[in-house]
Amino acid sequence: MADIYSKINELRNAGKDLVIVTVTEKDDVAFGTVGGGAIEFYARNKCKEVIKSRTSFTEKYCLFDREVKVETDEIKLNMACGGHVTLFYEFVGPKQYVYIFGAGHCGAALARVLRPLDFYATIIDERDYVINALDDSANVKVNQGFVSYLSEHKIPDGRYIVVCTPSHQNDYNVLDKILELKMKPKYFGMLCSKKKVNDYLARAIEKYGDNLDFSNFYSPIGLQTGGDSPEEVAISIASEILSVHYGKEKLSGHMRDTVKENQKYFK
Repeated sequence: MADIYSKINELRNAGKDLVIVTVTEKDDVAFGTVGGGAIEFYARNKCKEVIKSRTSFTEKYCLFDREVKVETDEIKLNMACGGHVTLFYEFVGPKQYVYIFGAGHCGAALARVLRPLDFYATIIDERDYVINALDDSANVKVNQGFVSYLSEHKIPDGRYIVVCTPSHQNDYNVLDKILELKMKPKYFGMLCSKKKVNDYLARAIEKYGDNLDFSNFYSPIGLQTGGDSPEEVAISIASEILSVHYGKEKLSGHMRDTVKENQKYFK
């Protein structure tokens, strides 16, 4: 078993998602691997769904010599050997992958905040002296031009992108490239003022038309937690990222506001 754990550790360190499929129940029949044949093929395809949903779950299978169909809580698979088996699909990977464009004070602080939250952070900056000065908070540090990184590395759909480069023009160039490549991040945002985001939106609409989808665009970035130090800004951005990750469509004040029966004590 040591080899499989070494492989898991290797893939995690490389920022790769994986699924561990474990037989948790079976009849007195040994299949090898997780069963071979139809169940092996089915499990491999199911792993693709697990990677996409980033969730773990259990499924039960009835193996018999007929067509594949779902009946009650068991999935029937075409296998002449017959019997029953239960598989546990365990997703192994970070909460999500975050790409931070800009390794200045706020970008570096954000990487430090995200690391213990189990996000996998890649930080990109064209300034070698800035990248070289970073600690090991980011999982990956890239010394490359902002736009050239986007052109050369395909960022998969559903990732998180934070834009906090040292200049407005670089910020705009990164966002323009995201639109040009028709990327589909689950979250992308720019650290900026209200005026800056309005200027950018006007430019983007003029360049790409008014049918742009900005539903996953967050700017000014972060929640209104207060404070303007790099660390406080990083916590604000990380909080917003967490709210998107957990599907919190509307944030409603303090947790204590949910304790209705004790409201009279909280003045």
